[in-house]
Amino acid sequence: MNVLRKLIPFVFILIALQSCAQSRIHQADLDIKTAAEQMDLYLPLLSNKKVGVFANQTSMVKDSHLVDTLLHKGINVKKIFGPEHGFRGKADAGEHVNNDIDRKTGIPIISLYGNHKKPTAEDLKDLDILVFDIQDVGVRFYTFVSSLEYFLEAALENNKPLIILDRPNPNGFYVDGPVLDKKFRSFLGMQPVPIVYGLTLGEYALMLCGEKWLSDNANKSYQSTGKSLIKIIPCKNYSHQKKYQLPVNPSPNLKQMQSVYLYPSICFFEGTVLSEGRGTDYPFQIFGHPDLPDTLFPFVPKPNEGAKTSKCFHQKCYGWNLSAPTEKLLQSLDSKIQIKYLLDAYKLFPGKDSFFLKNNFFNKLAGNDILMDQIKKGYSEADIRKSWEPELTKYNAIRRKYLLYD
Repeated sequence: MNVLRKLIPFVFILIALQSCAQSRIHQADLDIKTAAEQMDLYLPLLSNKKVGVFANQTSMVKDSHLVDTLLHKGINVKKIFGPEHGFRGKADAGEHVNNDIDRKTGIPIISLYGNHKKPTAEDLKDLDILVFDIQDVGVRFYTFVSSLEYFLEAALENNKPLIILDRPNPNGFYVDGPVLDKKFRSFLGMQPVPIVYGLTLGEYALMLCGEKWLSDNANKSYQSTGKSLIKIIPCKNYSHQKKYQLPVNPSPNLKQMQSVYLYPSICFFEGTVLSEGRGTDYPFQIFGHPDLPDTLFPFVPKPNEGAKTSKCFHQKCYGWNLSAPTEKLLQSLDSKIQIKYLLDAYKLFPGKDSFFLKNNFFNKLAGNDILMDQIKKGYSEADIRKSWEPELTKYNAIRRKYLLYD
């Protein structure tokens, strides 16, 4: 009993320290102002103009959607462009999204996904200026960065001014992963950047333009216009060291910050026969398969709003549950992509020949065919990581040129 009495003050100290840490994170987020919130910096540019807005459910100005806010301010929003998952963010990953009319505002929505990823001259002809505002998660195969590239290209090719309203990158505090080999270029990765690229979308846009990674016509337009067509409105009080907590889920299967932090590591399983947790309450926090040892963590994925179809539905899977309090999880990840999850799963999976999907989707995620080969040959995590270093060094030198934040 005396021992317990002595321990009680230390327990309260630990609780207080944890509370203080959480309070500091929360306060840091409160200090950050997204570009969309700094309306005095861009509203004058939109006045008396016909405006096209690229947005989704994350495009918020505090408690109001950007489109609603602009309309309330008397801005003439003529057209909305929506990315993967749609303007309201309800569609599954990869699900076809049709053009539509926004029920709330009556504004036409053009879907920039599927076969129509890039606005055409026809889409833009009746617009004076474009606005891009969307929350990214800082991962190459999260397709919003590819949507940015196509939208930026279209603006430059059609001589339309574009305002990019920047938002913090929740995974912007590190850079890691294999750099994409352009032989594996797809909508899941279009440029030679690592999986976690450590830039906001505003910074990424500057890199696309500065490195001349856009179409020939877009690159010529960017140079000939004196760069006047593209304007980046930066965040206020943001730095890449801050762990920004997303106020709105960026997509249906990134429901918690834990999923956002684990996404760069767990999304690899989309290229395998394993479930990555879609159809559960913790997508991208758990993964497994019915054929793995039944001594592992059990779960049964089932269809839900964010995962109408996926792997292993209604089957009892066995695997790993990585759910943990945010601070503890971040410590365990140590600002790295965790290849050990893949290595452990492959080692325990009985049918090695059927582990990877036959369509080589895994190679599109990895951005090369080397990682799959390394896993099959039993490379260690240390050796795999070492193979990334030369290209990461080159990329980091490029990245530094375009940083807007500390």
